[in-house]
Amino acid sequence: MSSIPFGKTFKESTQLKALSSHTYEAQFSDEWCIGSVPHGGYVTSVFLCVASQHFGTTLSKQDQPHTIALHLDFLRRTEAGPALFTVKDIKLGRQTSVIHITLSQSGREEVVGYITNSNMHTEDGVSFNTSYNLYPPPPEVSLDLLLQNKDKNWTRQTEMPFASFRKATYKSQFHFPRKGQQSRSSADEWIRLSTGEKWTNASLGYVCDMWPMPIEAYIREENPYSGNTLTDKEGKEQPEVRKFWYPTVLLNIDFKKPLPEEGVEWLFARVEAKQIKNGRMDLEVIIMDSEGDIVALSHHIALAVSSERNLAKRTTGSSKI
Repeated sequence: MSSIPFGKTFKESTQLKALSSHTYEAQFSDEWCIGSVPHGGYVTSVFLCVASQHFGTTLSKQDQPHTIALHLDFLRRTEAGPALFTVKDIKLGRQTSVIHITLSQSGREEVVGYITNSNMHTEDGVSFNTSYNLYPPPPEVSLDLLLQNKDKNWTRQTEMPFASFRKATYKSQFHFPRKGQQSRSSADEWIRLSTGEKWTNASLGYVCDMWPMPIEAYIREENPYSGNTLTDKEGKEQPEVRKFWYPTVLLNIDFKKPLPEEGVEWLFARVEAKQIKNGRMDLEVIIMDSEGDIVALSHHIALAVSSERNLAKRTTGSSKI
């Protein structure tokens, strides 16, 4: 990985200031951007932080500390700098409660979403083992050896494609199968934070949007996420290909298992695209912990557009994706 300053941690970059019982301010960090736009998963994590703080203060009597569902619509490009989050309590219930959050910057409504909270520790009801397993199964892993980059089945990606443009990728260490991904339309990874922090319930938003992009397995001669460097079979650097930006249109997360308070070092993710057509694609993401339990399921609709659109000058009041 290229030598870069350690920079701001996830915790530092998701700090909130309560302005009132229903408004919160964040400072989006440039270090967590793709081009000039804060990474969608990073923005999602700040939404989760707002929900956590709101249910821990204003709605503390609900005793519903865990987000179990999230839906976000990305209306316009966000930008580094101050961001205002306005919360509206939609439904306060015994088992679940729903809030609506609007993210605005410079008078523009940029992202809107609904978040549902509950208490996973007190949930009660029927449970059945569905015997679900990933297919095809990912290679076996030793997390102890993975940390040393000595696992026989997984290897660390030295740098992600266009990392200087996709600065947010520097905040993670990615490990991909040594023998390559099992198909071009899907990818497996083990991921940890490079900031020295551990994954928490809040940072799951970032994980759900930080993985190999299937499109790039098709537009390059060699899949850049197949457990090797960005070189061809002869060891030569692959020719430059068109830089894409993949703005999220909408993102859903279904949270299945809360992470421990102290967090976890490693998470596994599988991403799969079922159709890539006319610059639009679906993305299904499965997040698992080291025990093989499903932590979260996520579904996205995303676009593939020229990177110039990411960097284009914003029009006051209506900066659209």
